[in-house]
Amino acid sequence: MGKVRAFIDDSTRKFIEAQPVFFVGSAPLNSGGHVNISPKGLDTLRVLGTVTVAYLDLTGSGIETISHLKENGRIVLMFCAFQGAPRILRLHGRGRVLESEQQEFRDLSARFPEHEGSRAIILVEVFRISDSCGYSVPLLKYEGNRNQLSAWANKLGADGLKKYRKEKNERSIDQMAGLEKSQ
Repeated sequence: MGKVRAFIDDSTRKFIEAQPVFFVGSAPLNSGGHVNISPKGLDTLRVLGTVTVAYLDLTGSGIETISHLKENGRIVLMFCAFQGAPRILRLHGRGRVLESEQQEFRDLSARFPEHEGSRAIILVEVFRISDSCGYSVPLLKYEGNRNQLSAWANKLGADGLKKYRKEKNERSIDQMAGLEKSQ
């Protein structure tokens, strides 16, 4: 039923790339802190190598994953097959936050579609790749991407996004550091 892999092989990469949504999990070291799980989509994930993935982090109401990564680096990405054969894939790793003023961000950003609301790239060095059955995951029909986030970010524009990030993305719900600068 379950299988652990040493690296992202071609079959695993194809499965990852075929999923329109993935989930990111992180947590602070403080046992009283909030565990966070965030859904991601909009074609924001790239497999960069056999043990490296990255995703484009878009402006949102929270900053939990970035805060947790800055504190401890722990992250897991989960992919579920909602169509076809049942499968769940988890990528456990150490993540780093690349903010827009960093050269690494600029170098990697060309691999992603342009999004007005881009605020960081999360780079993950994967150390555990595991499959599980997914037998209890329901079959769901994918109808397409939502456009509300892009429309909202475009409406705010660069100055509005900067103000929003200053208000919402400098501290996590546990008052941990978020974005270094309100970009």
